[in-house]
Amino acid sequence: MRLVTFGEVMLRLAPEEFLRVAQVLPGRLEATFGGGEVNVAVSVAQQGLPAAFATALPDNPITDAFEQELRKLKVEPGLIKRSKVGRFGIYFVETGANQRAGTVTYDRDASSISLAAAKDYDWDTIFSGATWFHITGITPAISELSAGAALHAVQEARRRKITVSCDLNFRKKLWRWKAGTSPVDLARQTMRTLMPFIDVVIANEEDAEMCLGIHAPASNVESGELNLDGYAQVARQVVQQFPNVSQVAITLRESLSASHNNWGALLYDAPRQTVHMAPTDAAGKYEPYEIRNIVDRVGAGDSFAGSLIFALNTPGLNDAGTALGYAVAARCLKHSIKGDFNYASRAEIEGLMKGGGSGRVQR
Repeated sequence: MRLVTFGEVMLRLAPEEFLRVAQVLPGRLEATFGGGEVNVAVSVAQQGLPAAFATALPDNPITDAFEQELRKLKVEPGLIKRSKVGRFGIYFVETGANQRAGTVTYDRDASSISLAAAKDYDWDTIFSGATWFHITGITPAISELSAGAALHAVQEARRRKITVSCDLNFRKKLWRWKAGTSPVDLARQTMRTLMPFIDVVIANEEDAEMCLGIHAPASNVESGELNLDGYAQVARQVVQQFPNVSQVAITLRESLSASHNNWGALLYDAPRQTVHMAPTDAAGKYEPYEIRNIVDRVGAGDSFAGSLIFALNTPGLNDAGTALGYAVAARCLKHSIKGDFNYASRAEIEGLMKGGGSGRVQR
């Protein structure tokens, strides 16, 4: 397997621990990199399979530093288009605590990828040797040009018989590029044009509704009420409307507070018409991970997507139920890691799958 992902990477600026931006400026912010698609590539590479990241970035020292970071993380940097226009996008992250939610503030207008059209990329090089292509709903939300590039990318991947996965990833602060159209309407119009070229769909509790207009009944994630049968119905409806989709993964987060979440997921295997849940107890009943004292939840969904892709392409992990359990455990561990990237190893993830979640020092 060789994974290629396509999207925007940004400079992530964050105060230390639980401080707010207003508390530290003027002053210091921690600078790292992050973005949905590169986060997925990092997870796959860190767990042991080849991964490459394609994007458009300005030709400057920040891009030099990012390429160096990719090499350190074992992600191939050779698919980055160096652009003479645009800038490196930035986003500011405040980590929430207890009843105060975390926040993300974007500063990404006129970024290089937002100004790059489909014709500006060398798709033959991007897809050379690729067996799996991953994209998210963030890329087409950035600009009309990036939406066109995203559509062209999935069409090219499908033409080359490359498996395509898409994390719907609705972002209400984006989807502003068409005047007179609401973000939800624009997301639905755009994402439904991409869906006929997708094999594996990944979504959270609200993505299917916001991006596709498919709603899970009798659920309220903020009050901790999830109707598991309802989400299984959502997955089946996705396949009914888009028969090309073979698998639908829906992540299930119950946000009791910013510091305390319950977390699990389901996977609908369309060819076998089976629904898998993870994690489960000894009797096979769904029993979500209870995650307290969250360190950082940004990038957790991407760690799930990357780990699911890794597992589905790894012997011993690649049956649907096991792959889901592996991806759920990986995302659980990501909540303990600062930054966008998930540095959890395959051994750590499999250890949690087997019940090793006590946090004891490994000597």
